[in-house]
Amino acid sequence: MTARTRRPPTGAAVLQPQITTAITEAVLDELAKRGYGRLAMEAVARRAGVGKSALYRRWPGKQDMVLAVLSEMSVPLAEFPDTGSLRGDLIGGLHAIRDWLTHPRFVLILPDLTAEAARNPDLAEAIQNAIGTPRRLLGAAGLRRAVDRGELPADLDLELALDLIAAPIHWRLNVRQAPVEPGYLEALADHIMRALGATER
Repeated sequence: MTARTRRPPTGAAVLQPQITTAITEAVLDELAKRGYGRLAMEAVARRAGVGKSALYRRWPGKQDMVLAVLSEMSVPLAEFPDTGSLRGDLIGGLHAIRDWLTHPRFVLILPDLTAEAARNPDLAEAIQNAIGTPRRLLGAAGLRRAVDRGELPADLDLELALDLIAAPIHWRLNVRQAPVEPGYLEALADHIMRALGATER
């Protein structure tokens, strides 16, 4: 048997996409139902209809599994659309943040995970590395496009600007428990532009 026709050894991990999808759905369901602290690999496997070995072939443990699943869903939602204008990009980004924070599963998962991270510094750092930093990098890329177009000042404080974009929606939804009414995100985009010293083009 040549190297080209050699079969994988018995027991070799072959990651089937449909099984990964079933596990991903099970992780999200278990997180929403039980929270991070009470989530068990056994329960995820049972809900997904697979053996625990299917989980461990993909991730070394619970934390890696949870963060991989949440990152895959959360990070792409932070990308600002390239509409050709800062206002258009901001409105698109604000809608994405709103959709993330009001997702039927994430509305249950995120508060629990935030509370868990406050008690667990290692988990907090892992969340920042897997989700927080990649999301902010995508947002920063959108703001840099506006700088390049001349819509924002060259000395823009990116970190402060990113906080200013996300914080009002988080405050309104999670702290005030108020709805995001029609027109709110567009008005918020206009306020953010003024705060950032934007120039209309």
